[in-house]
Amino acid sequence: MISSIDKTTSLHLHNEAQFLCFTLEEDNKDSNQLYAMNVFKIREIIYYDGDLAETAGENDGIVLGFLTVRGESIPLLDMRRWLYYNPKEPNKDLKPYSVDNSKKSLVVICNFSEHTVGLKIHSVKRIIQKSWSEISVGSELGFGGSDDKITATTKFDDGSVVQILDVEKMLLDAFPHIDDSRDLELSSLKFIDSDKIILLAEDSKPAQKSLQTIMEHLGLKYFTFANGKALLEYLNSPGALAQVGAVITDLEMPVISGFEVLRSIRNNPKTKDLPVIINSSMSNDSNMEKARELRASAFITKSNPREVEDALKNALHIEVKTH
Repeated sequence: MISSIDKTTSLHLHNEAQFLCFTLEEDNKDSNQLYAMNVFKIREIIYYDGDLAETAGENDGIVLGFLTVRGESIPLLDMRRWLYYNPKEPNKDLKPYSVDNSKKSLVVICNFSEHTVGLKIHSVKRIIQKSWSEISVGSELGFGGSDDKITATTKFDDGSVVQILDVEKMLLDAFPHIDDSRDLELSSLKFIDSDKIILLAEDSKPAQKSLQTIMEHLGLKYFTFANGKALLEYLNSPGALAQVGAVITDLEMPVISGFEVLRSIRNNPKTKDLPVIINSSMSNDSNMEKARELRASAFITKSNPREVEDALKNALHIEVKTH
């Protein structure tokens, strides 16, 4: 199944992506909602029946413990528990909402945002291939709401709704210390002296907020767009280009993907020299190579403050000043 993952870079270039569809409950429970994540984030899918090293004194949160795969210790997260997690109730016992695997645990091993995690699910349906134009922004039902756990929705073969999960948000909810380290990096950022506007294309609201915070620490003006289509429409509107200094775009977005944004900008004689920075949690070799082929100005780890600062400093061709 996962052998098809290598083709996803070329799919992005055709404004398409592949998603692993899975369930978190037994077929006879509730509506048996289908969930999905981009296969580009997936390293492998395994059945795990080995020992689990539990975190000291804690087994009621999102993190179940640590599993060992070929000598590598990997944190194991319960995806169903996360759907019921509320950051306003950090001490809530989530055990009643656990994925029910009576025997072996079905685990999706993922690499994204420079982290490796195992995600416990109930069952795999199959991989579906969709054009980004078939992906709707936001959640139509379920757990989206104010928590923004659902970034987008699409349809399965039978017309049922598939909810695409914001796994970057799940990572931050499970390991809040990641944000703490980002705060330290933010405090060391230096103002960039420019009156140019930075255009940000990002569908995940937590990721939008992270980028916006970085822009504010850098003292830069910015406009944020939930997808690549909206950004391109603004960029090509009368008078807009003269005010824009650079574009920062995610790769996987509804409607138009980040690679399509990059290609459209490079293929337009008016915008072909505009700096475009790819900001992605999927920083594998094939994505980075394709970004270079399309003449991206930089490829940075998703919302890494120091990398954003360096990329923008180079794109805007100016020095930074201390606060």
